[in-house]
Amino acid sequence: MLTFKSNCGGRTCDGMSRRDFVRVGSLGIAGLTLPELLRARAAAEAAGSPAKNTSVVWLWLGGGPTHVETFDPKMDAPAEFRSTVGAVDTAIPGVQIGSLLPKMAEVADKMAFVRSFAHNNSGHGGGTHWVMTGYDNRMVDNGGIPSRPSMGSITSRFRGANHPTTGIPTYVRLNGIGADGAAWLGKAYEPFEPSGQGRNNMNLGVSPERLSDRRALLDAFDRANRDSDANGIMEGMDSFESQAFNLLLGSAKEAFDLKKENPKTVDKYGKGLGEQLLLARRLCEAGTGFVTLQYGGWDMHGNIVNALKQRCPQLDQAVAAFVQDINDRNLDKNILLVITGEFGRTPRVNKNAGRDHWSNLSTLALAGGGLRMGQVVGESSSKVERPKTNPITPQDLMATVFHVLGIDRSLHYINNAGRPTPLIEEGKTIAELV
Repeated sequence: MLTFKSNCGGRTCDGMSRRDFVRVGSLGIAGLTLPELLRARAAAEAAGSPAKNTSVVWLWLGGGPTHVETFDPKMDAPAEFRSTVGAVDTAIPGVQIGSLLPKMAEVADKMAFVRSFAHNNSGHGGGTHWVMTGYDNRMVDNGGIPSRPSMGSITSRFRGANHPTTGIPTYVRLNGIGADGAAWLGKAYEPFEPSGQGRNNMNLGVSPERLSDRRALLDAFDRANRDSDANGIMEGMDSFESQAFNLLLGSAKEAFDLKKENPKTVDKYGKGLGEQLLLARRLCEAGTGFVTLQYGGWDMHGNIVNALKQRCPQLDQAVAAFVQDINDRNLDKNILLVITGEFGRTPRVNKNAGRDHWSNLSTLALAGGGLRMGQVVGESSSKVERPKTNPITPQDLMATVFHVLGIDRSLHYINNAGRPTPLIEEGKTIAELV
């Protein structure tokens, strides 16, 4: 059994923890068996359209990561604005990132750093909703529920909630992020959680031999009744039972098991976040279309240098290993890594040697996805306050993700009021990347 003892969380300044985010709008599946879960998720699969064999790994730096000390150090700015931890040269000539990310600097030619990503909601919940869904929702900071579906749930709706061959879920949540659910798309398109009841249902309570006997018995009953099944109900049941058995006994389950991975590769990724990113890569190889994971603790209002020294090493090792790994495996055309958070931090260091909430400029980096890597996209102002070039918005990021996944940006779905609703209204793909 795969178990994560995560230190990826942390409580934000408004008192919201990672567990709180998971509870808001999450799908309670404790009462469902695996076949029932598969039935629920595939209820509307026939309406989905085939898509590219591509995947997105969405790495969320919860709390609002500083854009200055990560990907835009601005060392020529006055001391109170520039990176408090200095900068390091990268594999892209003339480009620096924060000095605490030296391994990422070495693979920077396989990444793209966006320095003009922005919106204008500096609330943890509201900012998260905007980046995760492409739409602002200021009520989330006051206890409101997400009003738009996340990109992962849209992918699940578009492709079908389970891979047609392996049965592996299209959308997997390794740990929760606010607004990462299906909203009005419906519970069938909520993320699958390998640490929750869904994972428990993938662990055998009986031996494989006895399970095979049960499968043979079910098959016998099915064959006996199929001829009299005028409505095809038995065939439908057989399909979902088959998916359940495939998850329990087939290669899909193995994708969740890091013991199947080369130990040297496991060591390169490291513990914690590294294990999760490695698992994400394995899931994508097995057919998962969208994987979300959170590495929190970035709400750094005070003593930012010490806080960064705690958070950056694990991020640096894990991301660098992932980027190099997908390139070594020729998966960089198939898997897109997105690194972002709900907003950036104030350009001026505060009196507590920290940085406060700042949505006018945010952190964003990407790798793979068949996009043009080895570049900086956009430019910030001289004091890293706002975009100097045209702002790149959450909907622009969303349109770029859709491009990688083969989803038409004009896609509409019917909302809970019965109206055709566009998923993207104004966003365009990031031109420099496509």
